[in-house]
Amino acid sequence: MMALALLTAAMPVYAAESAADAELDQFFAQQERAGAALDPIGSLERGEPVRADQLRLLYTPSLAARRRALNTRALARLAQFQPAQLDPAHRISLDVFRAMKLEERDELRPEIVAITSVQPFDHFGGFHVEYAGIASGAGAQPFRTVTDYEATLARNKAFATVLDNAIARFREGLAGRQTEPRLTVQNMIAQIDGLLAQPLDKSPFLEPVNAFPKSFDTATRARLANDYRTVLTHDVLPAYKRLRGFLHDEYLPAARTSVGLSAMPGGPALYRQLVRAHTTLDMPPAQIHQLGLDEVARIHAEMDGVKTEMGFTGKLSAFFDNIRNDPRYHPQNAGQLSDGFRKVGRAVDDAAPRYFLHVPRTSLSIQAYPEYRAKFEAGGSYSEGAADASRPGTFFYNTYDLKSRFLTGVTTLYLHEGAPGHHFQISLAQENVNLPDFQRFGGNTAYVEGWALYAETLGYEMGFYKDPWQHWGTLDDEILRAMRLVVDTGLHTKGWTRDQAIAYMLANSGMGRSDATAEVERYIANPGQALAYKLGALTIQRLRKQSETALGKSFDIRRFHEEVLDSGSLPLPVLEAKIDRWIARGGGAPITAVR
Repeated sequence: MMALALLTAAMPVYAAESAADAELDQFFAQQERAGAALDPIGSLERGEPVRADQLRLLYTPSLAARRRALNTRALARLAQFQPAQLDPAHRISLDVFRAMKLEERDELRPEIVAITSVQPFDHFGGFHVEYAGIASGAGAQPFRTVTDYEATLARNKAFATVLDNAIARFREGLAGRQTEPRLTVQNMIAQIDGLLAQPLDKSPFLEPVNAFPKSFDTATRARLANDYRTVLTHDVLPAYKRLRGFLHDEYLPAARTSVGLSAMPGGPALYRQLVRAHTTLDMPPAQIHQLGLDEVARIHAEMDGVKTEMGFTGKLSAFFDNIRNDPRYHPQNAGQLSDGFRKVGRAVDDAAPRYFLHVPRTSLSIQAYPEYRAKFEAGGSYSEGAADASRPGTFFYNTYDLKSRFLTGVTTLYLHEGAPGHHFQISLAQENVNLPDFQRFGGNTAYVEGWALYAETLGYEMGFYKDPWQHWGTLDDEILRAMRLVVDTGLHTKGWTRDQAIAYMLANSGMGRSDATAEVERYIANPGQALAYKLGALTIQRLRKQSETALGKSFDIRRFHEEVLDSGSLPLPVLEAKIDRWIARGGGAPITAVR
């Protein structure tokens, strides 16, 4: 899809930066440099340089100790800044950074690190899989110069040490009975088997040597190709085999059969911390569970009307089975999905000027998942583009097990993962060079996913859900996010089993079994993360309704969206305070769009 044209709007002009503002910017820059050195994964994902010795720090006690020391120094310095001396944009940045550092302090408490460090990754978003994509050249890391190629080559060699570090941490967890669930371990083994089963020439680690820049001479190409192959065969693949052997022979037999955190020593405290980290809210799990039950009931009532529009007069539970099994609702080939997503993309392009003052310069690509990833992925996801718009963002969709995919979900999935969901929010933040990097490139799940789920609801105003099929699809996705409140808390605080959670999702939605299974296994592997979608969206929806009520005829949806998006990712309490101030100013032009 072509990039949307940049919509013009008058931008406010500010006085010269004060000494206090400049001092805070300098502090942020220092902290970002120091933090990036201790966050090799984040730096890799942003396309920033990462030395091999930095990568080798992953999953070591030394890295956690360094991060804790940096956090302590940062919080002490933050206490010295006076908000009254800062302009509005810097006050927001100060609030965001303080919230981030307080959350980081909680994550780095020794009693929490003792649990999290011995579970270094899992099958959902694990670095053991993600690094293969980064090394392939499909990610943010550049492959333009010989230096770029040599840097990745050195990291590939260091990656073997990283996998060995992970084995050491997993082994420590065995001693304290703090292990991953058995099903998560089985999924990790299957992922590694998939990577090891690829023919050598098809390995993602060799993809860069199949796409050398034209400027490379023959001798350079031959040398790099030989070096890449040597590191793959002598370092990377043996390390994967060691990890696979350890997980299968030593770890799997001792892994816990329970799936919830409440069954693990220290698990209940860890779950509360994870809820706060992902949602930026301190809500008791019991309250979240009940909110989920209430939302499921509300959405069911709306679903009941839509299924009648679709020509079904039976009970809602019967329609769930009908939509799973009737081939009309499922793609017959991958092209149906591709064509459907591209059609929605064109419609969003046309509608965007009515809802947004600015849209990204970064273009958006629509692609199916690579085959080696598809089995373990959700129905879709987003990979951000380059901050300078030189590389497009990518909306990935899943063609694995087509009979379990739904044509009814095409619109809502694109609005969430593509535009105006993740692509708008992430790209607009990255492109705003006036923000500090932690607002441009960072983020919390509740804001990022809350915006994307809120973006799905814009399909009503844009007219996309007049089609009852697509209306059903967005309700089916919305109920998924509501069920997550029930299931995630059920798994991790109420002793729910995997099968019990899957059965609940199948009974309360039209999901296919493979999707429900993947979702539940995701919540098991990544506790608390799935809560953030609905809690974030409900917050943004509440703030919009509050704004519409307070501002009346002065309310402008484009300015509301600008106010939500123009400061980058915000903790929900910071976003709420920002919108309150905007309402008090009469809902006019944002004052934080530029420094």
